[in-house]
Amino acid sequence: MSSDHDVVIVGASIAGCTAATLLARRGARVALVERRPDPQAFKRVCGHFIQSSAVPMLERSGLLEPIERAGAVRTRSRIWTRWGWIEPPDRSTLPASLNLRRERLDPLLRAIASETPGVTTLLGATVDGLLFDGARVAGVETRDGGGRRRRLHARLVVGADGRQSPVAKLAGLDSRVRPHGRFVYGAYFEGTPPAAAPNGSLWFLDPQWAAAFPTDGGLTLYSCMLTHDRLPEFRRDPARALRAFFADLPDPPPVADSRIVGSVIGKLQMPNVRRGPTGPGIALVGDAALAADPVFGVGCGWAFQAAEWLADATAPALAGAEPLEVGLRRYRRRFRHALLAHDDLISGYATGRRMNAAERQIFSTAARDPRLAARFEAFGTRNVDPRRFVAAAMPRIAASQARRTLGARRSARPLEVTA
Repeated sequence: MSSDHDVVIVGASIAGCTAATLLARRGARVALVERRPDPQAFKRVCGHFIQSSAVPMLERSGLLEPIERAGAVRTRSRIWTRWGWIEPPDRSTLPASLNLRRERLDPLLRAIASETPGVTTLLGATVDGLLFDGARVAGVETRDGGGRRRRLHARLVVGADGRQSPVAKLAGLDSRVRPHGRFVYGAYFEGTPPAAAPNGSLWFLDPQWAAAFPTDGGLTLYSCMLTHDRLPEFRRDPARALRAFFADLPDPPPVADSRIVGSVIGKLQMPNVRRGPTGPGIALVGDAALAADPVFGVGCGWAFQAAEWLADATAPALAGAEPLEVGLRRYRRRFRHALLAHDDLISGYATGRRMNAAERQIFSTAARDPRLAARFEAFGTRNVDPRRFVAAAMPRIAASQARRTLGARRSARPLEVTA
């Protein structure tokens, strides 16, 4: 059996569902293919944080309202460092970030996509082959749970199938894998909310890391990412080790007054994967294109943003206004310009190393200087790129160091004794 579409999207999670919705709204005929048969399926190992940089896209696309109706919590982040807390500004000009469990978010986005005119959703279908027209990807081959095969022809195939991305491997797209030096365990807790809720709290213990994210349903996600020398204690008893770790934090959250809802979930291997986001007739979005260290909570937001960039870049070509290669080139440029500098910094810290001298200067000064803390918020929520942040941060750091040096000199000056 075969059928024709303008676009076939493989993977019906954040990036895939969003791309399907936006492309269909622009007039494309979209097949959305998902290997899991349950429309309520969701990603289980995820911090569910949607950083501020993605919120304007959600507003433009009309997705913000249903996400907030589903219970999303507006949030900012405070960061513990050994120099003190880096607090979000009292009057930030940036939109607040969002927390919504994937248990609610994924089915919501899947329903929105499936109800969008022009989208055909195929659940329980696994893509195990690609169709080619010469060197150009021209569709996919699927197999359902009963073994029935189907060919879906399309002008554009989109891989939204996660960190491992079988579609990217079938297409032979280049990839770069960097090791990850930490493991993660986390669970949802019900009880007394952490200090500063609904704002999230993060502990940069250098090199260990922990976070408390208040989210929908009155729950809080407590999660920690630790170097592998700490793994044995978590393997023995994950729930006990998780509670003990949070109880020992400086300014600890109230885990003792809370109970675990569901189970403790862990993941031991999380390599950082970056792939070429396009090839002839194919594009990647979400973790299939760039799977970054979850310490910085960028995955969900970048999935939304990349889906919008792809739809904006390729919709003219899919409408016949220009060659598809032009649109794919436009998407590739936008993707690389917006994300790769961030990814380089994230991947460097993901090894499990301690902060370098420059990072210590930034964190220590931001803990003391509210103006740098505001710029740090803009950078940490990916509203500004690393180059702009460093250019703005260096004068603040220099001024702070000069003030501390002058203060130290004045305090060390001997008192004058008069007769």
